[in-house]
Amino acid sequence: MIHAEISIYPIATKTTSASFYIAKAIESIQKIENLTYEINSMGTVLESDDMDVINKATKQMTETVHNLGIGRVEVVIKIDSRRDKHLKMHEKIESIKKHLD
Repeated sequence: MIHAEISIYPIATKTTSASFYIAKAIESIQKIENLTYEINSMGTVLESDDMDVINKATKQMTETVHNLGIGRVEVVIKIDSRRDKHLKMHEKIESIKKHLD
């Protein structure tokens, strides 16, 4: 299973808020097959068993922001590719929670 956390930063927007651009980027990946995602306050976590799907989503999100008139987009992506276990996002979180007091 592959998990990727992606953060998109549109550069030189008219305001300091990026939420509009991020929302449009997320909308652009909603219909990609074999992709699950979860948003958080610092980025979006993508989940798939296919790296090509992760790459497609990353490209689509970036292109969507460019197509909204943003000439420069910074993208930070962190990838966890694991083949020894097939864990979903929520299972990884549950594994951590059981160690919390």
